[in-house]
Amino acid sequence: MSSREIKDQLYEQFARVGKVTGHPKRLELLDLLCQGERTVEELARAVDLKLTTASAQLRVLRDARLVAVRREGKHVHYCVADDSVCRLLQVVQEVARSQLSEVSEAVRTHFEARDPIEPIAAAELKRRIEAGDDVVVVDVRPRQEFEAGHIAGAVSIPLEELSERLDELPDDVEVVAYCRGPYCVLAPEAVAQLREAGRQVRRLEVGYPEWRLAGLPVGTSRAS
Repeated sequence: MSSREIKDQLYEQFARVGKVTGHPKRLELLDLLCQGERTVEELARAVDLKLTTASAQLRVLRDARLVAVRREGKHVHYCVADDSVCRLLQVVQEVARSQLSEVSEAVRTHFEARDPIEPIAAAELKRRIEAGDDVVVVDVRPRQEFEAGHIAGAVSIPLEELSERLDELPDDVEVVAYCRGPYCVLAPEAVAQLREAGRQVRRLEVGYPEWRLAGLPVGTSRAS
């Protein structure tokens, strides 16, 4: 096989990954799977697709070896093939934000305008936790995602339960809320609710997958 043929073969496979990820719903499915394993039924509900459509999109991802499958009785469970898939998703998001003005404008409109206070960086939060500073880390993702993995020491208060569980958070300690990632809308909504309730609160600038992939402390447990 000539050098040209080898290059053509390799770039054909590289393009295969690019083609598979060039679909908004597939990227959203990967984003959810970076939080933890899900059944096809759960994924279909989460991304607002019919079950047959979600299954078809997952099949495309599986054929490209980006997701793996596990069967348990009648249920089919999906997960990302490995951490490189989540890193790929992060790179796609970073490139889109740096190169596409539409992404930057959406961030300004839906995140920065609603929450003008600078988010806290992962490294700063880690330092404060290790130093024993007064801070409460709140995971506002759905309970299932918290149980699959979360920032070590975080408490689980899903966004839909937040208004009824405010009394569980001390009112004299800063709260740091986080969710699925830098473009997840759950944490900004939680910050708005907590700020309206008079709490001192900031949003973590990343989500659980970014925290975990950076090698920062994580835990897996049942939610309280």
